[in-house]
Amino acid sequence: MSYKLVCLALAVGLSIALAPAESAEQAPSPVNASGTAAETGTADAAAAPAPGEIVGERFAVHGQATVVEQLTAPFHAPYGGAHSLSPRRGDETLDMTLYLGARLWPGAEAWVNPEIDQGFGLDDTVGLAGFPSGEAYKVGRKQPYWRLPRLFVRQTVDLGGARQPLAAAVNQLGGFQSANRWVFTLGKFAVTDIFDSNQYAHDARNDFLNWTAIDAGTFDYAADAWGYTVGAAAEWYQGTWAVRAGVFDLSNVPNSETLDPGLRELQWVAELERRYTPMGMPGKVLMTLFDSRARMALLDAALSGAQAGENINAALVDARGYRSRAGVSLSLEQQLSSDLGVFARAGKAGGNVETYEFTDADRTVAAGVSLQGRRWGRADDTVGLAAIVNGISAERERFLNAGGLGVLVGDGRLPHPGAEQILETYYRWALLPWARLTFDYQEAINPGYNRDRGPVPIFAARLHAQF
Repeated sequence: MSYKLVCLALAVGLSIALAPAESAEQAPSPVNASGTAAETGTADAAAAPAPGEIVGERFAVHGQATVVEQLTAPFHAPYGGAHSLSPRRGDETLDMTLYLGARLWPGAEAWVNPEIDQGFGLDDTVGLAGFPSGEAYKVGRKQPYWRLPRLFVRQTVDLGGARQPLAAAVNQLGGFQSANRWVFTLGKFAVTDIFDSNQYAHDARNDFLNWTAIDAGTFDYAADAWGYTVGAAAEWYQGTWAVRAGVFDLSNVPNSETLDPGLRELQWVAELERRYTPMGMPGKVLMTLFDSRARMALLDAALSGAQAGENINAALVDARGYRSRAGVSLSLEQQLSSDLGVFARAGKAGGNVETYEFTDADRTVAAGVSLQGRRWGRADDTVGLAAIVNGISAERERFLNAGGLGVLVGDGRLPHPGAEQILETYYRWALLPWARLTFDYQEAINPGYNRDRGPVPIFAARLHAQF
């Protein structure tokens, strides 16, 4: 643990040295999962620059460090398989990221995010479709190692409308933008940097931890084993509407550490957004669609191979052919008062094909609430509560019962399937303007869709520093 403390000490030192002076009552700008600040302030035509003029930051340096310690308490587990969650298991993750940005020309900025990662998710990140830590990747190492999760260029083209100030934040240079605009992003980043965003549940470093709380569990988005990909996206903002579309590189094989070098395995994503302000309170609705086109197996074909005497997981590989897996999800966020907001998600994806990237869910519903601590004199604290239900198709149930292994689940058998039900609550305590300590509790009923195991109590502590 000593090197972790050294890393955190370095991060804290950098935070003190580079963070702007601010009072203890001030909190950092709210950010979304990609570290991009939400639009802040109101449009001011007198203060706004002329369209195309370079304003605000030309260069930026930000950073963050996050440590998550997670533990499963004892629970009923009469049997288990290769992808089962274990009782009395503790694991931790650490990541430290630099966000380096520069303005290239009017409306264009480039960002690079070098990162140090270390640690493991519980049981090497298996056991639950709604995995309990969004800070855990599908790979892990005992010693810290370097990665480059993001390297991208973003071009904004103003189309008119009110000029809006943008707060300086990670992966976003401070300045102005028009209400109506095109935004183009090209390079390496996470699909969820742009799609399926939600201000109350989308950032494992600041709000909920569970995978199927921070993103729709059925959104099988393109990614390597760390959650990033190469691709391009276009966004069109007009009034209270936004339309997004993108094309992204899938892994070379399902759930792989390596993206497909030949761009044969691809995913298309589209999203429609509608923003509104009932009774003056902002909210939005998203509809997100994806279509993955790659070499994937039909689950019933793998079962047929197993019935002929072949190992079920070897039969899955042999049954792969070029086909499609599609899905759709809906997302809602709504502010109810200055300190209270709610969110909800629901999704459905093809249940007859193996999961390619994210997690084993063919349908999902999640809802929750986020409350800031102003009512008890802790305005910068936040408490959250979410409930999640994940389900799978009959084909996937048969596959798992035959000993099949999904991306994250597989107890070796599944004689008594049931919907995975998860409750998560957290309290985020503002230690300092640039540091937050979060205590998190989750309880998973029917882990891995298995009514023979669980319920599973999961405890976590998260320390996050950002400048």
